[in-house]
Amino acid sequence: MEQSILDRLNSYYDLKRLNNVELTILADDIRKFLIDKVSKTGGHLASNLGVVELTISLLKVFNMDEDKIIWDVGHQSYVYKLLTDRKDEFDSLRQLNGLSGFPKCCESRYDFFNTGHSSTSISAALGMARARDILKKNNNIIAVIGDGALTGGMALEALNDVGYNKTKMIIILNDNEMSISENVGGLSTYLSKLRMGNGYNKIKTEVNEVLNQTNFGKGVANSIDRFKDSIKQLVMPSMLFEDMGLKYFGPIDGHNIKYLCDVLFRARNVDGPVIIHTITQKGRGYKYAEQNPSKFHSIAPINPVNGQSLSKSSSVTYSNEFGKAIIESAKKDSRVVAITAAMPEGTGLNKFAIEFPKRFFDVGIAEQHAVTLAAGMAKSGLKPVFAVYSTFLQRAFDQVLHDVCLQNIPVVFAIDRAGIVGSDGETHQGIFDISYLNIMPNIKVASPKCTSEVGLYLNWALKQNCPVAIRYSRGGDLKDIEMIKSESISEGNWETVKNGQKIAVIATGRMVQHAVKADKIIRERNNDISIKIINANIIKPLDYNAIDNICREGYTIITVEDNILDGGMGREIVSYMSQKKYNNTIVNLGYEDKIIPQGDVNSLYDIYGLSPEKIADMVINVNNEGEK
Repeated sequence: MEQSILDRLNSYYDLKRLNNVELTILADDIRKFLIDKVSKTGGHLASNLGVVELTISLLKVFNMDEDKIIWDVGHQSYVYKLLTDRKDEFDSLRQLNGLSGFPKCCESRYDFFNTGHSSTSISAALGMARARDILKKNNNIIAVIGDGALTGGMALEALNDVGYNKTKMIIILNDNEMSISENVGGLSTYLSKLRMGNGYNKIKTEVNEVLNQTNFGKGVANSIDRFKDSIKQLVMPSMLFEDMGLKYFGPIDGHNIKYLCDVLFRARNVDGPVIIHTITQKGRGYKYAEQNPSKFHSIAPINPVNGQSLSKSSSVTYSNEFGKAIIESAKKDSRVVAITAAMPEGTGLNKFAIEFPKRFFDVGIAEQHAVTLAAGMAKSGLKPVFAVYSTFLQRAFDQVLHDVCLQNIPVVFAIDRAGIVGSDGETHQGIFDISYLNIMPNIKVASPKCTSEVGLYLNWALKQNCPVAIRYSRGGDLKDIEMIKSESISEGNWETVKNGQKIAVIATGRMVQHAVKADKIIRERNNDISIKIINANIIKPLDYNAIDNICREGYTIITVEDNILDGGMGREIVSYMSQKKYNNTIVNLGYEDKIIPQGDVNSLYDIYGLSPEKIADMVINVNNEGEK
């Protein structure tokens, strides 16, 4: 059987020797490869299917031994990884110790900047371009950014800088009308007008083709070029990018390799900043992803024949329960409004958006704006709930502190994906929120121990006259234990889940379930050990009375949290015990001051001592040490 063109590529340099026909065939090979591999490992499928031709063209035109490409977010870098000598590693994609789903400098000399969060590429690339100029080098610097990421304030700040200072670099605007969900906002509307405003490009292309056939015509074409800005203003809706100081090419077909290469060659020779506006189709070449690009943005393993998920995950998740709860809250109180930063489906707000369209606000990838927007709403009498992944709330640290907490404004933060999230890896692990919220005044931080309690906590949060953060995990509950739902929440009154002697395990959030399962394991191994399990349902402020009682009764304490130890719940308990001069033994379980890599969640819990089995081991070891 004849090898495919992709199979014949043994290194990045082999692509340089292919002609346009072969490159087009290669694009088909790559799509088949991605569908086959990602359907087995899971990962970001639709976005990568959309940038196949664009990536091929970039690697054809530029020299990756000298030039540098920075991928914004980076989840669309699979094609780039595949063509830069990592084809044989794709079976390990997003697995523990495997190929990352994002660019990683430690993984390849062709990855030039670690990414994972949105809207950073232009700033990073601009920094590299200015370093190049100071060091008197002449390589090309290219930033690839999506239209969704362009709504991030950082990207607009960088555009303002690069346009004003005229630094030579190339920005590829990959416009597929999507981020994760459908794009929203004024900039999205502007790009839509550009897509439709093809009159200028059509006129320019046709006129140049005719004029450049003769020497006289070439002279006329050069004269016309001197009036290009006026022509553009006449036939296009607006020239935002050119007005900002960037040379604009586009919009162009992002799936036409020959045309892409031609434009990239031209852009390479421009002495100043260039933005190339490409139109691509998210999910291209796989009908299920084309029909539902949001669903196929990031997938668990699927059957590639029908696009159906092979995952047996429960439909009862924290996100879904939050989505139901906020609808019920909104029915009871017309002041309840919901805010998302381009993630209505991921946070469970998609049904709220349908039921209460005038009380739903998708601000695009703009977490900082979302927080201060919520503060303004709350100041004016509404009850805003900002649903956001833990890792993305980090991007609005100052707004949470300055615009919400310092003013003691009652905004509710529904912090989804708190704790480790697994295969998305280090940039997405939500393991810092307890620590950074702990240092902020006025805010209360709470965590339901199971999915059935999400509505209870949301109702409680909406009644508080201060900022409240509710943190909860990705996915659902452990399947082999039963948790009894609390009927009420009382600040300063932690829940005793189980009574016991000598050792008290203080856990928060889903770690309470791990503690309960650990107790079951302990009793199977040694029926003489009976632990007390405390649900630290409100993390900030701590239940100091409960800590006093546990310490006075002589318990050895083990704290368990899906968060880093520095600044976390356990260390706060240690600090309080030190102030009160308690000398009880205390062990804190959580993440040390290190990066938590990608891998399946259960494996990571086990590696870092938070699995039920490892908690049980710790309890038994502590008990044995106490008996010596």
